Amino acid sequence: MKKLFIANCLLFIAFCSVAQSGYKCYPTNWWTGMKWNKVQIMIHGDAIANAAGGFTINYPGVKLLKTNIVESSNYVFLDIAIAPAAKPGIIKIKVNRANYPFDIDFELKPRRKGNGSAYAQGVNSRDLMYLIMPDRFSNGDPSNDRIEGMRDQTLNRDTVFNRHGGDIQGISNHLDYLQDLGVNTLWLNPIWENDMPNRTEHGYAFTNHYKVDPRLGGEQAYHQLIEAIHKRGMKIIQDAVYNHVGRFHLTVLDPPMKDWLNQWDNYTNTSYKDQTLFDPYAAPSQKKIMSDGWFTKEMPDLNERNPFVANFLIQHALWTVEEFGIDGWRIDTYAYNDLEFMNKCNQALMNEYPKITLFGETWVHGVINQSFFCQNTYNIPYKSNLQATTDFQTLWAIQDAMTRDFGWDDGINKLYTTLAQDFVYKDPTRQVIFLDNHDLSRFFSTIGGNMDKYKSSLAWLMTCRGIPQLYYGDEIGMTGFTSPNDGYVRQDFIGGWKGDSVNKFTIKGRSQQEQTIWQYVATLANYRMGSSALTTGKMMQFLPEDGVYVYFRYDAKQTVMIVMNTAKEEKTISVNKYTERTAGFTKMLDVYTKKQSDLKDFKLGSYQAVVLELQK
Repeated sequence: MKKLFIANCLLFIAFCSVAQSGYKCYPTNWWTGMKWNKVQIMIHGDAIANAAGGFTINYPGVKLLKTNIVESSNYVFLDIAIAPAAKPGIIKIKVNRANYPFDIDFELKPRRKGNGSAYAQGVNSRDLMYLIMPDRFSNGDPSNDRIEGMRDQTLNRDTVFNRHGGDIQGISNHLDYLQDLGVNTLWLNPIWENDMPNRTEHGYAFTNHYKVDPRLGGEQAYHQLIEAIHKRGMKIIQDAVYNHVGRFHLTVLDPPMKDWLNQWDNYTNTSYKDQTLFDPYAAPSQKKIMSDGWFTKEMPDLNERNPFVANFLIQHALWTVEEFGIDGWRIDTYAYNDLEFMNKCNQALMNEYPKITLFGETWVHGVINQSFFCQNTYNIPYKSNLQATTDFQTLWAIQDAMTRDFGWDDGINKLYTTLAQDFVYKDPTRQVIFLDNHDLSRFFSTIGGNMDKYKSSLAWLMTCRGIPQLYYGDEIGMTGFTSPNDGYVRQDFIGGWKGDSVNKFTIKGRSQQEQTIWQYVATLANYRMGSSALTTGKMMQFLPEDGVYVYFRYDAKQTVMIVMNTAKEEKTISVNKYTERTAGFTKMLDVYTKKQSDLKDFKLGSYQAVVLELQK
């Protein structure tokens, strides 16, 4: 009898262990001392909601406020309150099932040192960001190239459609290279698990919000990278995706409720027409299609008006910052989110981490369109609290300057006019400026591989107002068009894989042209880092004349003059036209060549630019 009793006890313990292991909590843990101290725990598992006796928590300082039973019995949402006096430890969530009650562990951790003031530092105009698609940058750990059990088992560098094996360790291996270049902030495309059947290299189709993709190295590699970055005095920005998930996400395969996703009678794609969101004459149905339509069939659209969805997303954002110590978010497809939800999410992050940076992808056309989605000076019903955007308007403008003839409102005048509208932004210095990214044709290809145009554009990037962002490979003039497929702008950085014939991370591995570009970028970037005028100074621009555009960055300590000639012939630059900023100076130092000369008229070739520090 005693043996039978012991056997039954062991069987019961084993059952409870199996039962607990079959249930998952999202978020996976929380912290003491957080301002967001009312946490909603989503528990998922077979018929978890059918516990007749309900759920109880007996942990000092933690109170179960409400048990939310939803449409699917495989989910329950527990609202808990964590008192300031609560101590770190393991919270036992008791599932009171008849005949076999069991516990689910939920950890309460101590916060990172500094409680948000010593990390989540944000970025500003002093920084230079470098955007990396991890799968295409460098393969530092070939052992994780394929992970057994995952849907995508491709590994073929001969096609842009498959995985190539780049990972987080590959990024860690090249931090010296990035610092030598003058980069102090990394922005990574998403690192969360994308367990999709194909095209998983980009990372934007999440299938698990709480698992770093093991093909990138998992949580340990990500922790190690961020620790190494911060030890060097560098920063890291991570991609946030709120609008959609991958179609193999847990909540798509097994929805908690019917309105977890934005549902339609027939598949409805977003219209991509951002104008409907602020058009005073727009039909409500067209606003709905813009916001609730799916981004693609592979990426179901989340219903952010559902409070359970909203909590799930906001808590994941907070959890990521606290768990890994990232410094800010670039928010994907910002315009397609529910904008009231975005204000709520942004505010939660800024309340918890006052220095954090939040900027949104706003692939739109027109300064008005773009500024609508961030903090602006408009007196309109919807007021965004987003700090800044990815500045597509200056991108289109510099592209026009390099590809179109000078005209009343074309060519370089497009850039001048775009910047003249900066009064619409609460703080234009937070705008992120760039020449290309993972969704756009490489800028070097867009301008036909013209070195003078490319160097002029890079000079603009390093000297204009805002936060400059390079895309990996810009520093060596990587090429590629998005047609026929965006994979062609996501080619490998050669030298990042064992066995590559050359290593472009080194001078020896770069061609003469690549080294010329690299040295140009590094010289301007490192100069910029120590320049008060370029990083925090004011800006003054002059009307372009006959293709020549001149602007100044200046403060009480330093004045930098930037001249761009976008005409098809050489031009003489008359410094007397700009006495408002040149008065009192007698010398000028070419920042790139390091040559000093008298401040006097000079000639500048077609599509050339020069960055000059004025001296007395």
